[in-house]
Amino acid sequence: MRKSIHSESEMVKAVKELQSGVSAEVVAREHGISKATLYQWKSKYSGMDVSQVRHLKELEEENRRLKQMYADLALDNQILRDVIEKKL
Repeated sequence: MRKSIHSESEMVKAVKELQSGVSAEVVAREHGISKATLYQWKSKYSGMDVSQVRHLKELEEENRRLKQMYADLALDNQILRDVIEKKL
């Protein structure tokens, strides 16, 4: 996954500016992003603090690692089942 050039604090700050009544065009221009990116950030980070965003990112990373571990174990399990079936 590509690393963002904007930190979590910048994302939360931009969303809070948008929610405070500043127009989306102004906020997007100040942060050097498109309006679509700003609205994506709003849908994901609306109502969050910086610490909550960091915790969310940690949980997403842990979830990704657990899914990878499960996929590896499922593949190993399938390979072992195939070997057992061929022996019988």
